[in-house]
Amino acid sequence: MFDRARALLRGGRHGRVFPAAVAEVGRGDGVMWREAVGQLTYDQSSPPTRPDTIFDLASLTKVLATTPLLVQLVERGDLALDAPVSRWIPGWTGAERAGVTLRDLLAHCSGLPAHRRYFETCVGRRAFEAAICTEALDYVPRTASVYSDLGFLLLGFLIEDRLGTSLAHGFEALAAVMAPGEHLRFSPPPVWAPLTAPGIAGHARLPHGPAVVDDANAQALGGVAGHAGLFGTASAVGACARHVLQGLAGHPGVVSPGLLAEVVSKRTDIPGSSRALGWDTMLPTSSCGTRLSPRAFGHTGFTGTSLWIDPEQDLYIVLLTNRLHPDGPRDGLQAMRAAFHDAVIDGLALTT
Repeated sequence: MFDRARALLRGGRHGRVFPAAVAEVGRGDGVMWREAVGQLTYDQSSPPTRPDTIFDLASLTKVLATTPLLVQLVERGDLALDAPVSRWIPGWTGAERAGVTLRDLLAHCSGLPAHRRYFETCVGRRAFEAAICTEALDYVPRTASVYSDLGFLLLGFLIEDRLGTSLAHGFEALAAVMAPGEHLRFSPPPVWAPLTAPGIAGHARLPHGPAVVDDANAQALGGVAGHAGLFGTASAVGACARHVLQGLAGHPGVVSPGLLAEVVSKRTDIPGSSRALGWDTMLPTSSCGTRLSPRAFGHTGFTGTSLWIDPEQDLYIVLLTNRLHPDGPRDGLQAMRAAFHDAVIDGLALTT
């Protein structure tokens, strides 16, 4: 069924797009296919990739941890999506910021720039928060959508304040419902290191190792941040995807079905945007290829990870790689990933 998709994965390994990859395809009621290819590094003596290999999930953190935690707080009445950020973040001041809401941060239309190297000058959460709150906006809020780590850093801080605990601790309870028994967490323990696909060597000023997040701002915050820091397996990400699909089908979950449907629906009031709340949505030019339905939504991670969910086809596709190893991004992943998703859909069509 998935021969062509499997061949594309092996071609990516042989073409040195990534050393290791694990894919999983499933529906709301279970796994259909899981495949591991390659070795953890390009060294011939490196251990082979396994189905339970752990990956740095990078920006999948935004949709697997930060977004659902924030939306739970909204559902409880502790936060409101359309209330101004300044209600909960006192440092978020100034006329240009006054109308920015939590919904805007989630949809990447707050005016904040994409990225800043705060790790070079900031020490600790309070310094990061102050830097973001005084960062000059790049555009008038809600006139465009610019994918921004900074907005999700701020959302992570806000969640910690409202929960009264760390983002990592708050996520533990969420993961126990979305992916019970799976390897999915911030700050992985040392015992995970031999099972983890390594990334780049890390910034010279910061720690590095096989289970250290490949994001310098997240590293500077102790490996736990709203935009990056989660580690996990393809089966863990797949379990989260099934939880979402089941929720959209009306089953109870960490978020009510009605609010979940709002979260994964594209905002239509932002010019040129494909963003939902946290999630991205299907475009024929995106990493999900051309065969998913217009209702599909997903996200990618800089380390070479992705998750796409299509409720119309009752389908999810996970692809985890360590494309950054050993010294940075490899060419070819975007094209290979799009072709891989198309090949999965083609494989499914052969069975109908």
